[in-house]
Amino acid sequence: MTAPLFRDDAYLRSCTARVTAVSERGITLDRTVFYPQGGGQPGDCGVLRLADGSLIAIADTRKGESADEVLHIPAPGSALPAPGDAVTAEIDWERRYRLMRMHTCLHLLCAAVPNAAVTGGQIADGKGRLDFDVPGEALDKAAITQRLNELVAGDHAVVPRWIGDDELAARPELVRTMSVKPPTGQGSVRLVDIAGVDLQPCGGTHVRRTGEIGPVEVVKIENKGRQNRRVILAFAG
Repeated sequence: MTAPLFRDDAYLRSCTARVTAVSERGITLDRTVFYPQGGGQPGDCGVLRLADGSLIAIADTRKGESADEVLHIPAPGSALPAPGDAVTAEIDWERRYRLMRMHTCLHLLCAAVPNAAVTGGQIADGKGRLDFDVPGEALDKAAITQRLNELVAGDHAVVPRWIGDDELAARPELVRTMSVKPPTGQGSVRLVDIAGVDLQPCGGTHVRRTGEIGPVEVVKIENKGRQNRRVILAFAG
């Protein structure tokens, strides 16, 4: 089991940890600030700093075979630690923060395109996209850009909270994604609440306020099918 410190505090840049396992799949720690790929958000990269000061470059982070296992994928050719070694896990904070800003912005995009189911999405460094189940020419690039920047400038609080499986089942409108359903069966589901703007299940990392996102623009709207429109965002500054 890996304690996911990023879930309680997305702004943690490093933590001390102990190596619990090393295999061809990756390095497992007892606790970590590294977010594993999931929900359209890439896994973190960074380094593991050993007690002697040597560094192991981490090229990616993935989920393991169980829900509570996080695999730190070393860069090719890296020396490996031994189980029991003490390390300091340090993420590439600048990259992570850009991903956090874009992830939160995609939640704002859901609010800027209301009442449309999300059929897919992806977050990248400096850009992101969502696919919406909407007909024809229903989406306007300039109007969505304007609305997004209004929501960013509103500096709304972004707060994670939890609800029970039963409550989520009773409120199906909270789930915007058609292809990916939030994990249930653990008793509770994590929500991301952008005050007065958007509320939906999400396990990713986010900024604390929308004002941290900065100016954004819709760079393209693509036709991906009869009723599938892809909205591509990028940071404007």
